[in-house]
Amino acid sequence: MSGQKPPASASPVAHATTTGMTGGGFYNQNSTPQWDATAAVLDHLEAAADALPIDGTGPICLADFGCSEGRNSIAALSRPVSRLVQRTDRPIQTIHSDLPTNDFSSLLRSLRPEGHSVFGQPNVYSSVVGGSMYDQLLPDRSLHMATTFNAIGFLSRKPIATLPGYIFPNGPSAVRNNGFVTEEDQAAFSELARQDIATFLKARARELVPGGKLLLQVFGANETASTCDGIYDLLNDAVLCFVKNGSISQDVYEAYYQPVYMRTLEELTGPVSDPALGTAGLFELNHATSYEIPVSFNERFSADGDLEAYARDYVNFFRAFTEAVLRNALPANDQRDTLVEQIYEKAIHLLKASPDLYPFRYIAVAALMTRTDSQVI
Repeated sequence: MSGQKPPASASPVAHATTTGMTGGGFYNQNSTPQWDATAAVLDHLEAAADALPIDGTGPICLADFGCSEGRNSIAALSRPVSRLVQRTDRPIQTIHSDLPTNDFSSLLRSLRPEGHSVFGQPNVYSSVVGGSMYDQLLPDRSLHMATTFNAIGFLSRKPIATLPGYIFPNGPSAVRNNGFVTEEDQAAFSELARQDIATFLKARARELVPGGKLLLQVFGANETASTCDGIYDLLNDAVLCFVKNGSISQDVYEAYYQPVYMRTLEELTGPVSDPALGTAGLFELNHATSYEIPVSFNERFSADGDLEAYARDYVNFFRAFTEAVLRNALPANDQRDTLVEQIYEKAIHLLKASPDLYPFRYIAVAALMTRTDSQVI
C-alpha cells in the first residue's frame, strides 16, 4: 500500500507484513521494554484526555491500534479512561485493534474479568477490531482519541523483493558492521515509511472528531543509536550460522528481512505537515519528543551479572516481534518449527559467548496531535 486505499474487495491482510506478535501469552510476558517506552509518554495522553471535547451524547470512543495481546494496550488506555470518567457521565468505549491474524485470546480474557470491565468502571465498554492500521477501521467522526504504541514501525508492505546483505532495512550497527544495505534500498524503505505515516494519518483523520487527539509513538533512532542495533545484529548472525551449515539457502536468506523501519523524530513528524502527501492541515502538532528508556534486562544484568538470564530475556524480547516474519520466510516443511527454535537458541549461545558484541539501547519517538476541522483529501 502506498498512500492508496485498497479496494473494498481486497483481503483485510493483503498488505500485512507480519501475522502479528508471538501469541500464547509470549508477547505479554516479554514486552516490558515496550511498556516502559509507552509509559514514558502517558502523561501527555492524560493531558490530552483533560482537553478532549466531551460535549454531546453517545459514547466517547478511544482506540489503540496495534494492541497485540493486550496487556500494554489495556494499561495505556486506562490512563485516559481514568481522567475521562471524572469529567463526564457519558459511556466510554475502548477499542483494541490489530491484524485479524493477531492472537486476541489473552486480550479477550482480560477485558471483562469476572464479568466486569477491566477498567474498573461500570460505564466503560470494550471491543476488538481486526484490521490493518493503514485502513480506515471505524466510522467517520466516531472516534475521540487514537493511540498507537510500538507498532507503526511495521511497514504496510515489502518495498523490495530481497535485501541480500542484512536482515533489516536500517542496516547493521556501527559496532558490528556485520552486513550491508545499499543506499538505494535504504531510500526505498525510507520513502515507504514516509508514505505509511501519511496513510495512517488520513485513516485516523476520517475516524476522529474535530478536536480529537492522536498519540503516535514508536521505537526509533537518534543521532547516536537506533533501537535496531544489537538485536538485529544478533538475529542476523544466528541466521547466518544456518546459512553456513546449509540449513538455510542463500536465496532464502536474501529474500528474508524484517519489514520494519526505525524512524527519527523528523521522519515521524514530517508527514504531518507535508502538502505533497495530502496530510497538511489534518492535524495540529501539539508535542513531539525523542527519548531513551532504560532497558529492564540490561539493568538486571548490570546488577546481578546473571548471563544466562540476560541472554534468555534479551532473545525472548526480540523473538516476540520477529518470530512470525522469520517463520514465514522459511520453507514450509516439517523442519521449519525445529529450525526456528534452533535459530533463537543459537542467538542465545552467541550472546552468552560475546555479550559486548550486541549492545542494545531503546530509543523511541512520539508525537501528540489534535484533529483539525479540515476535510480529508
